[in-house]
Amino acid sequence: MSVRTTKAALIEQGHWLTVRDCKRVLVVVHTVTFAQRLREVFELLDADLRVQVVFTAAPHAFGSGVTHYLRGLGIATVPWEEALRADFDLALAAGSRGVHELRAPVLRISHGAGQIKLLTDVSLLVPGEPRVPGMLSRRHLVHEGRVVPAAVVYSHERDLAELARSCPEALPVAHVVGDPCVDRITAGLPRREEYRKALGLEPGQRLVVVTSTWGPASTFGQLGSLLPHLLGQLPGDVYRTALLVHPNVFAGHGMWQVRGWLTGCRGVALVPPEADWQALLIAADWIIGDHGSLTAYGTLTEATVLFNPGPRPEISASSPVGLLARVAPVLSALHPLAEQLEYAAGRRGPGQYAEAAASLSSAPGEFHQRMRSVVYRLLGLGEPARPPVVTPPSPPLPLEAWETHEHRGVAL
Repeated sequence: MSVRTTKAALIEQGHWLTVRDCKRVLVVVHTVTFAQRLREVFELLDADLRVQVVFTAAPHAFGSGVTHYLRGLGIATVPWEEALRADFDLALAAGSRGVHELRAPVLRISHGAGQIKLLTDVSLLVPGEPRVPGMLSRRHLVHEGRVVPAAVVYSHERDLAELARSCPEALPVAHVVGDPCVDRITAGLPRREEYRKALGLEPGQRLVVVTSTWGPASTFGQLGSLLPHLLGQLPGDVYRTALLVHPNVFAGHGMWQVRGWLTGCRGVALVPPEADWQALLIAADWIIGDHGSLTAYGTLTEATVLFNPGPRPEISASSPVGLLARVAPVLSALHPLAEQLEYAAGRRGPGQYAEAAASLSSAPGEFHQRMRSVVYRLLGLGEPARPPVVTPPSPPLPLEAWETHEHRGVAL
């Protein structure tokens, strides 16, 4: 018996599949960060026998680790080149690279806390075009004069006002759905003590979570001048420390190299990129961050938030991080870290982070319902007759499982 194809059954369809005549949704995954955000969307479809979800790893400079992450969820991918040649009823994407080539209507979703980082490459901007964050930029939404996405979803109403100035032709396909991380963190807040116990925190111990985005202005980019010096001052019997590093740092430099550079931070728990970081934020007593999304999400928790003293990048002043930078204290390398942590906690006023927290979502608690409505409308299907479930973060592993040690290769 001859087999006339070597393509995946999900591409060939036909008699190769057991469940047939489904609507086909392609999930386009460029990076691990994008995969984590897209998971909040594609899991809304996982129990619907009318829908077949297909995954592909799209080319990206930070694409390392995508296949491994998806495999950990039990997901196999089809080659990008084959996905480009196949027809789908809908494509989900958190990035813009290559999506204009897809043979499907595209739904674009943001992958961070609001619209933080302004475009760094302004060479392609036309005279008078505003410099705005990527998801609000004509450069990321329009290709050869055509708005590429069939729908673009945002977390806050203010994004539509900005979009009206930066790319008004995309307004008809724009939707405000809220933020999934806001909703999941909120759902997990009552489980704070459970998370702290799972991390192995003893009574009286305090947790310091250090967050880092990627790039030279990030916390990790300032590693040599700040973290080993400051964190080495904290007595380990009282303070435990966890480091949340953006997946792009691991993808760009490699896991082995990142661990090697952290050998000087003995006892610091390096949380792997595939772990659920939200439980760590909820469990924290202090969050030391930079201009990344995790610092902004920290405003939803009980933690006191501080900024590292690295150079301030160019961020949108109206973004959650821009608002937080106006009110959060900044660390100094000239003073003991424990004293600064206690001082910041003591000086924290009621509602100090309220404006930044409120700017994360203008539809708190509604992301999964609103997002599902957009997806099913694009598919031309009626929604399931049950509300989507917002699950709190799962309990994390003990900090000891992630702690760094003096000898390279020991850290897990």
